[in-house]
Amino acid sequence: MIIGNATRQGDAEGRTRDLVLAAVTARGPISASALGRDLGLTPAAVRRHLDALAEAGTIVEREAPLSTSVTRGRGRPARQWVVAAAGHDELPSHYDDLAAQALRYLGAAMGPEAVSAFARHRAQEIESRYAGSVAAAGEDPVARAQALVEVLSGDGFAASARPVGVGALAGIQVCQGHCPVRQVAAEFPALCQSETDAFSRLLGVHVQRLSTLARGQHVCTTFVPTPDRSKGHLS
Repeated sequence: MIIGNATRQGDAEGRTRDLVLAAVTARGPISASALGRDLGLTPAAVRRHLDALAEAGTIVEREAPLSTSVTRGRGRPARQWVVAAAGHDELPSHYDDLAAQALRYLGAAMGPEAVSAFARHRAQEIESRYAGSVAAAGEDPVARAQALVEVLSGDGFAASARPVGVGALAGIQVCQGHCPVRQVAAEFPALCQSETDAFSRLLGVHVQRLSTLARGQHVCTTFVPTPDRSKGHLS
């Protein structure tokens, strides 16, 4: 019973925090006192949720304009809250649905090959952005794989790499812990295939995609063959 109550209390706390974030989004800049009145929360409860959201980087505090009638203490202007850039990532988004609808329309209007052509075009853009960094790593496939991991991580893919296998079966396993198009790629696997083809061209070897987030695995995994690993190592 204690665990169940704690879980329900935690859920209620989370829902209230979501309401506070939604109110700041809709009415910001807004003061803590105004939030309390709008949501029926005590000053202590408002402050607790605001502090938690601020610590998470989803909202930021700013001074109210001098012309505002909201004051605090002896005539000091109250501080008000607005959504931070990171906070917008916490809000519901329909971009995945929009992208999927656009690709469905493209396929219906121009045929499946049009979707594949789009996927290849997207992969070519990624390839062109990464080509310089990968080429600068030299000819060693291990170094090139590490360079690919670094640029992927810079684009938010949470990438990592580790050596696997021995001898002729030696290779590098490149993992991507995050995929910004995961939901769309689940419906349109051409996006994953085109990305894999781009990796092959960037690294100069035929790579193999072993798992993808789009297919329900917890990570995207790509095997990069490196039968001669004596020239380099992964840091």
